Amino acid sequence: MSNTPSLDSFYSSLMEEVQLASGTETGGWTTEDFLTSVMLEYLEEAGEAETPIMCPFRGYGLQLNAYCISEDETSADLFVSIFLDSDKPKSVSQAEVDAAIKRTIQLYHKAINDLYTSFQKDNETYEFAITLYKKREQINTVRIIALTNGLVKPINFKSITIGSAEISFSIWDIDRLYRCVTSGKMRETIEIDFESKYGLTIPCIESSPSEKYSVYLAIINGSLLSALYEEYRDRLLEKNVRSFLQVKGAVNKGIRETLRSEPEMFLAYNNGISVTAESVEIVRDDNGKPSIRKIRDMQIVNGGQTTASIFNAAHDKKSPAELEKVFVQMKVSVISQPDDMDEIVPRISAFANTQNKIQVADFSANDPFHRRIEELSRTIWAPAQSGMKPQNWFYERARGQYADMLSQETTTLRKKQFKESHPLFTKTDLAKYENTWDQLPFQVSEGAQKNFRRFTVRVADRKGLLPDEVYYHNLIAKAILFRTAEKLVQKQQYGGYRANIVTYTLAFLSYKTAQRIDLERIWREQRLTPALEEEIITASRLIQQIIVNPPGGANISEWCKKEKCWETIKDTEYAISSVLDAELLSVARPVSVKANTPATNSIESATEEEKATIEKAYAISAATWFALSRWAKETGNFQPWQRSLLFSVGSLIGRGQKPSVKQANHALKAFQEALNKGFKV
Repeated sequence: MSNTPSLDSFYSSLMEEVQLASGTETGGWTTEDFLTSVMLEYLEEAGEAETPIMCPFRGYGLQLNAYCISEDETSADLFVSIFLDSDKPKSVSQAEVDAAIKRTIQLYHKAINDLYTSFQKDNETYEFAITLYKKREQINTVRIIALTNGLVKPINFKSITIGSAEISFSIWDIDRLYRCVTSGKMRETIEIDFESKYGLTIPCIESSPSEKYSVYLAIINGSLLSALYEEYRDRLLEKNVRSFLQVKGAVNKGIRETLRSEPEMFLAYNNGISVTAESVEIVRDDNGKPSIRKIRDMQIVNGGQTTASIFNAAHDKKSPAELEKVFVQMKVSVISQPDDMDEIVPRISAFANTQNKIQVADFSANDPFHRRIEELSRTIWAPAQSGMKPQNWFYERARGQYADMLSQETTTLRKKQFKESHPLFTKTDLAKYENTWDQLPFQVSEGAQKNFRRFTVRVADRKGLLPDEVYYHNLIAKAILFRTAEKLVQKQQYGGYRANIVTYTLAFLSYKTAQRIDLERIWREQRLTPALEEEIITASRLIQQIIVNPPGGANISEWCKKEKCWETIKDTEYAISSVLDAELLSVARPVSVKANTPATNSIESATEEEKATIEKAYAISAATWFALSRWAKETGNFQPWQRSLLFSVGSLIGRGQKPSVKQANHALKAFQEALNKGFKV
């Protein structure tokens, strides 16, 4: 029997998600906006939206619910929503869809003129309007996408032109979203028919060395590869975290130079791309030679940077590259059994590129790290507080788990009680909490999915180390810290950019306190102290002013995504209040050691560079090394062996002995990392 839910049950689950989302404090949002937010989460996972920004706006004959602009600022997506208050999927007429789309067309037309003059500079609507106004000549493609929880019959839209942009239209209704989610891939499968779409087939060499897979070696023209990337963008790269994260607007200098001066040599100089696919359709000529006509579920697992660089070079307005002479080697691996995809694709990605230390090719929830968090969340209850029922935080490892549990509660009251006793947090929430605490607010500002992908890489760096109860306690404390900060910032009525203000404020306090906020206390009490709440409010005022006044009048959202923004904020003078300072974890440690005659510690054979490293470590006092070791333990930073090493280095120096080269190297690396996180000497 199939485990695939029916459309009606999927609809009920989606509406439950919308209801859950509406419980958050986001001033002025309607149910339509919460529907937009939930559907965009699905679309972002599916690669159909790139870091969408919620931007609810309604005016006479105008409507916008969200938007996103591509990194190269040549295309924009505008989202308009139609919400139906119904227990089951209902039909939406073409007239309703046309009316919604017309409102967004009118809004776009005004945005490329003078709409920005109607808003204050510290809110998202102003940023949307001023960005489209400034980029009106640069943006050449605009998609207006209607979102609805209703059912829409197929509509044959025709593109139009406004200014320099071609405007196209599409719809994501509940049925299309349902088909996307239940396909098992959480995205619409890319199926490319080269013959019908591009009027060609791709000659190849085929081989089937194993029952598990087949391989096709081909040469693809640069123009074709650029066209594929232009249409599908990040959807081509989603199985490769590193490639996804490294694709930027800038063109690799080496690739650019070859494309400009020696395009015919690109095939010889470049390693090409590695592709995985669900299936390949082959046609043969009269001599039986094979060519690829179709590829289903094409994914570039290595060569994302090459692909994006070729595209960007071709679209360089100052000196566009001509791709007719450019050819790229392409290896297509077709995995025979879908069940083998999660095992084989990550290995292909990892082994295809030896330049990167780590290749994480699977964004799925099946990683042991996430499974362990799920296990902990099901068994650990938060300490009961006076007058409150005990809580069991619910980690949703896979989308829909929470809604499934909630659906088992038969009455409205029981559902309400379940929500109160089981606060929900998701994978993207977890990544947001952790990357904020670890002072990466510029990554958090990139959006939920991209930040999660960056966190996925960091999880891989843990090398299989699984979370324990202490980690889980601290994680929930960070969740309480973040959610309380959201409410406090919301009450300040800054006008916009709440998400950016919250992550930067907490990262700032994490740095200024050297991560000495007592997370265990937050876990025990399930709340913040009044002093910490007041500090968040005070710091947020400073952060808001810096964020909404970027240098040179830059785009605020883009400014928040830059590490330079964090460096500017981190270096801002700020003193923690004496009340909060008294609550912070103490890392002072009395040191009492006898100084002996300095030992050589077998350093005579060390190189001059190694001796300099040893002297650098030796110049730091024993008391500092002891304090660092204790700081690392209290804040949960570093592995136990690292904390032990720091203490050992302190002991050696306290006795007048010098550490070994290896000890000095590890200790100095940890010392610098601690300084970056706010540790004070």
